[in-house]
Amino acid sequence: MSDTKKISIEEYDYALPDERIAKFPLEKRDESKLLLYENGNISHTVFKNIADYLPENSLMVFNNTKVIQARILFHKETGAQIEVFCLEPHTPSDYVLAFQATGSCVWKCFIGNAKRWKSEVITKRFSIGAKTVELSARRIAEEEGTAFLVEFTWNDPTVTYSEILENGGQLPIPPYLHRETCDRDKETYQTVYSKIKGSVAAPTAGLHFTEAVFDSLRKRHIDCEEVTLHVGAGTFKPVKTETIGEHEMHTEFISVRRSIIERLIANNCHAVAVGTTSVRTLESLYYIGVLLSDGVWSADRELKVGQWMPYETESEILAVEAMRNILGYLDATGLETLKADTQIIIVPSYRFKVVKSIVTNFHQPKSTLLLLISAYVGDDWKRIYKYALENGFRFLSYGDSSLLKVD
Repeated sequence: MSDTKKISIEEYDYALPDERIAKFPLEKRDESKLLLYENGNISHTVFKNIADYLPENSLMVFNNTKVIQARILFHKETGAQIEVFCLEPHTPSDYVLAFQATGSCVWKCFIGNAKRWKSEVITKRFSIGAKTVELSARRIAEEEGTAFLVEFTWNDPTVTYSEILENGGQLPIPPYLHRETCDRDKETYQTVYSKIKGSVAAPTAGLHFTEAVFDSLRKRHIDCEEVTLHVGAGTFKPVKTETIGEHEMHTEFISVRRSIIERLIANNCHAVAVGTTSVRTLESLYYIGVLLSDGVWSADRELKVGQWMPYETESEILAVEAMRNILGYLDATGLETLKADTQIIIVPSYRFKVVKSIVTNFHQPKSTLLLLISAYVGDDWKRIYKYALENGFRFLSYGDSSLLKVD
């Protein structure tokens, strides 16, 4: 454990020229390049061929979260622009209830130009259909780190907060794209299977999938299942500490239906994870099952996987047993869906419990996502990224992807 926390982030740096960062997606999602890595062997193909490289009867797990228009721009009477970036709901804390809220709600937010906004109420007017809505925002508390609690109120009780964001907010494309959000991003920065609102960043490995790709997967009897992890702004944040032990991971909300747990058990808990968010969800399920080994199955129990739990827990229960513990919890509480929080960090020395293969894009230097990839392929991440750079691959959110397989 102590050695894990001493991992130097400098060892996970590489030169990424700005011109290799994809500023816009390809016209056809599935025409992107797909790097193939299997037990040290590297080659590449086109993404639309991915089904050819997966075993028949595989189980693929996707993150069906949907990106919300989380950036709201206000202008003070002085002309100063204040950006309020909605991260997660606070009151009500449930995502569904927060989006259904009428009249008011409170969110945890990042604030751009925070020094110019103290205690005063700021307002913004915009149209929702034929209505003109006035949205007001007030800072009410400072959270740990750089976040704030912001209370939103609006003057029309028939309007939900979901409608407020859809009409008054902007889609938060990654800052490293160095451009403004355009109308096309509203479609291209969502996966074709996105359903559950809550993310402030897209699960980008899924951006390459099309209905034609899903057809090819069905022909090989590959089962596609969905989980939900609402991606937080911290997902793509570079690590700024010298060692990984000093870095605090963000907490994210996960939601997994009973049927998915049953499907995992039927597949001996072997899954192909589409994206690092699906990896985090699947591996967190194992540790939730470990937590539930104590048999305390209360509906109001807080279920959270701590950042270092995988490295501090000596449990050797099998993944199937962990999943059965979750089913026992759902049976005892009468729930159909597991809801929990995870702060899991996956870095070298991590032992994967559920994920057998990963579909993922190419990540920023010195990021926790790159550390996750290294945890799976070891030092071969350097060979993989060198190959991608030398063979014209496009990097980051709108870039190309890889299929990583390790026996």
